[in-house]
Amino acid sequence: MLWRRLAAAAVAVCAVLVAPAPARAAECEQAPPKAQVFKGTPPEDEVYAPERLAPLATGKGVRVAVIDSGVDATHPQLRATVERGADFLHGGGAGDQDCVGHGTEVASIIAARPAADTGFQGLAPGATIVPVRISEQKEIDGKAVGDRGTPRQFAQAIDWAVDQGDAQVINLSLVMTADNAEVAAAVRRALDAGVVVVAAAGNNGADQSEGDTPYPADFEGVIGVGAVTLDGTRADFSQKGDYVDLVAYGQGVTAAARGSGHVTDQGTSFSTPFVTATVALMLERFPGLTPAQVLQRLQATADPAPGGSQEYGAGLLNPYRAITEALGPDTRNAAAPPVMHPDDPAVAALAARRAHSQQMALWFAAIGAGLVLLLAAAALIVRRGRARGWRPAGPGHP
Repeated sequence: MLWRRLAAAAVAVCAVLVAPAPARAAECEQAPPKAQVFKGTPPEDEVYAPERLAPLATGKGVRVAVIDSGVDATHPQLRATVERGADFLHGGGAGDQDCVGHGTEVASIIAARPAADTGFQGLAPGATIVPVRISEQKEIDGKAVGDRGTPRQFAQAIDWAVDQGDAQVINLSLVMTADNAEVAAAVRRALDAGVVVVAAAGNNGADQSEGDTPYPADFEGVIGVGAVTLDGTRADFSQKGDYVDLVAYGQGVTAAARGSGHVTDQGTSFSTPFVTATVALMLERFPGLTPAQVLQRLQATADPAPGGSQEYGAGLLNPYRAITEALGPDTRNAAAPPVMHPDDPAVAALAARRAHSQQMALWFAAIGAGLVLLLAAAALIVRRGRARGWRPAGPGHP
């Protein structure tokens, strides 16, 4: 079917955000194609087990900004969780409409509500999605198709998500191939405000060159996410680099289609929202975590990966461990001095050695004093004997 071919080919939003988008109405030109409902439970949901997470946290009260192609708020599993948001691609308006489906897929992985006719749901169904539209560009057959915003608009979208959207987490399932000072500054402002920023590591892994650096994933403080297949090995499209902080499932991922039903897609675009959803669970369960503490917990609780850190970061995302494990302090306390107990055999032995030493010292002192007295007496006798000429003492020789 056409939608399956398009969904499998669409592996990233926005390779480069450079060209200004023409202003136009936000209504989509084409109605969404009819998509089938996924009847079973997707493999990634079987592994991440959102029903196991739900008694602990659902992301309730956590606001997640999805800066993407918008989010279709009419999807049955998203109706109760998507706000109006904002549209920076078309010069104003709301972000709760999606003409290409990418943002809808991302948002559903985060917060789709459970439904009776499918086993698919988001990992944080209690979270609130704040949709921010900035790009409708997708890669189809290796070519970028669709409108995309400028870097300045991208930076404005990030600022809006923090200042007006009150986001606590920002999901960026899009990639710029060049650094940009305005975007970097907007990301830094978000982090300084305590907002966690999660970004895709890029899909050029198969033909990656030295200059293929994904932004904003490479910015300091941003959580960069790579993709693995269902067997836990790195997907060949997932880029490698020190910007990969951890990995999550990103191949053959089930997500909500715009309108209704579900699609299967792949890319780091779709591994990223699994991490974002886990962050929402963490912020509900551990309020007040800083972005740095969130990253520390994600990496400390990740499952070991079969390869090096350039491919897998700290390892494979484990949402359950991330919200249940107790971590040690960031820094170690100074070691306490050893405490010796009276009934300790070592203490008793030490006391015996000290008593023996004291006794020996007293004996040596007594012997020494006796020798001194003996020498003094001998000296007196000698002196007096010499004075008498060594004659016996008597009446005439006192």
